[in-house]
Amino acid sequence: MFEAVLLTVITAATPLLIAAIGELVVERSGVLNLGVEGMMIMGAVIGFAVANQTGSGTLGVIAAIIAGMAMSSLFAFLVLVLVTNQVATGLALTILGIGLSGMIGEAYIGVPGLDLPELYIPGLSEIPFIGPVFFQQDAIVYLSFILVAVVAYGLFRTRLGLVLRAVGDNHGSAHALGYSVIRIRFAAVMFGGACAGLAGAYMSLAYTPQWVENMTAGRGWIALALVVFSSWLPLRVVVGAYLFGAVSVLNLHAQAVELDIPSQLLSSLPYLATILVLVLISANRRLTLVNTPACLGKPFVPDR
Repeated sequence: MFEAVLLTVITAATPLLIAAIGELVVERSGVLNLGVEGMMIMGAVIGFAVANQTGSGTLGVIAAIIAGMAMSSLFAFLVLVLVTNQVATGLALTILGIGLSGMIGEAYIGVPGLDLPELYIPGLSEIPFIGPVFFQQDAIVYLSFILVAVVAYGLFRTRLGLVLRAVGDNHGSAHALGYSVIRIRFAAVMFGGACAGLAGAYMSLAYTPQWVENMTAGRGWIALALVVFSSWLPLRVVVGAYLFGAVSVLNLHAQAVELDIPSQLLSSLPYLATILVLVLISANRRLTLVNTPACLGKPFVPDR
């Protein structure tokens, strides 16, 4: 029973973790992209459609990543080049993604999905309890941990990470030193879009291998809250993602043991937890200000 619960938590937390780690890089560069939900849902529908048409889950994942990058590049062009409002543009991106995904996915409602295969690691996969939980997952689960490690190392142990953080903390000084603020932010936004697309692909190809309209169900917003919850630190994103993943699957297991609690209340627990965490973090202003990029959400307009 406990093994089944852990497996469910891992699958529920993976899309949150991938989307949140991508958005963390975006916000570290000083850009606030509220379009994560729209990019995720587009990744889900494009990934499912391509996998269904080609019979290849790998091609579906690649297509989902490209879809997320295409959506994010649109956001980056509007925000960084045309200097539109980041909040309004991000919200518009989410609305666009939800509407466009519904139109594209209409032909795939009820169509059987293509499940991503599990990867078996010889020797490790046969270990009782540990093997099935940690060493019999699909490739995207392992990729999520690689992404966290790469981002954590890259942000705080490399010159590129230092430049990215410098752009987020003081874009004027970074520009004065000769760094292209717009190019760096554009690359960061596209990385975030790729992660959101990958998270969407996981939703439609692994978590629930089918297409259901609006199947991300607000997970993009939870990913945004996770970035704040983690204080913009990659390793804390892992803790937050698995915590929120555990809360989200509580509904399923509570219904399985027939607890006398309204299902509507249980279904709302992840979102109630998100609101509670944000309230607690806002109350502790020191926690929110220590690692917050100083230029977060502020447009950069270079001298002409």
